This record gives sequence, structure tokens and C-alpha cells, in this order.
Amino acid sequence: QRRNFKFSGDDYFRVLEMKTAELFALSCELAAFLSGATAAQRSALRRFGLAFGTAYQVWDDCVDLFGTEAAAGKSLGTDLAKGKLTLPILLLWERANGTDRARLEALVQNCRNGALSEVGALLSKYQTLAPSLKSVHNYLEIARHALGELPESRGRESLLGVTEYLALQTDALGAHA
Repeated sequence: QRRNFKFSGDDYFRVLEMKTAELFALSCELAAFLSGATAAQRSALRRFGLAFGTAYQVWDDCVDLFGTEAAAGKSLGTDLAKGKLTLPILLLWERANGTDRARLEALVQNCRNGALSEVGALLSKYQTLAPSLKSVHNYLEIARHALGELPESRGRESLLGVTEYLALQTDALGAHA
């Protein structure tokens, strides 16, 4: 099956918002509704869910390409094997020269043993990890900002703690990659 590389980073984030982030957003909004939160509080929690869900998915995409199986607790390269275009891959596509783009396209379209290490070399050559992790931190900041609109509570502090945990995991991924 031929993959379409006419897909941008902006498209990637729109897809995330329609999939992963929407699940987080709906969960947060439903919990707020069931607990009797005001419309403004539900809206803030929905924005938190969208931002946190996006941050989480970008982080997960980075783990799949830059992590270790021991730390991730799963096989790596599964998105690549399925031909899924993730943020690091899209950044690589945007930054690569013609020869490396052709190589990347061939690797994604015909993923085989060893493809992950070849793609990893290209990801490293074009330095895609740092901007991908920066994106995670940017979305976490948006999530924290949304929580800042809520009154202080144990629930709000717990959600802030979740953002801090993902930030630490993101930093650890950058330090070990």
C-alpha cells in the first residue's frame, strides 16, 4: 500500500485532535458534567483534555521511534511498520534532502527488519527529536493554562501532577535518546 507524504505537521495535529485528543477531551468533559461543574469549568477541562491528549500522543509517537523496548514496555517501530506518519517522521520528511526523502519513502512503504535503525539514522541526521519533544511541552503548557481557569482543588492538583509526570517522561526520553 502506497503512503501519501502530502501530509503536513498541521494535518497530523488535526488528526490527533479528532482521535486521541478527542477521547481525552470527552473524558474530561464528561467527568466535569457528571460532577456538576459549571459550563466554564467543563470548557476548561475539555481544553485540558485536548491539549493533554495531543501531548500524550506526540510523546507516544516519539517513544515508538526513539525509546527503548525496556523503558517503553512494548515493541518499538510499530507505527512505522503500519505506515503511520507521526510527527518525527513528518519533520524528517520536511527537512530531508531529495535522496533521503526517497529513502524514507521506500522504508515506510516497504517496512522490513532493519528499517527502524535506518529511519533512526535519518531522524538523528535531521534532528527531529528535539522539536517533537518541544511540541509535547508546548501542549502540556496549554493544558496547564486550561487548568489555571479552575478553582483550586485536589482534582486540579492531580491533573497538574499528570502534566508534570508526562513532562518528566518527555525530558527523560530526550536525555536517553
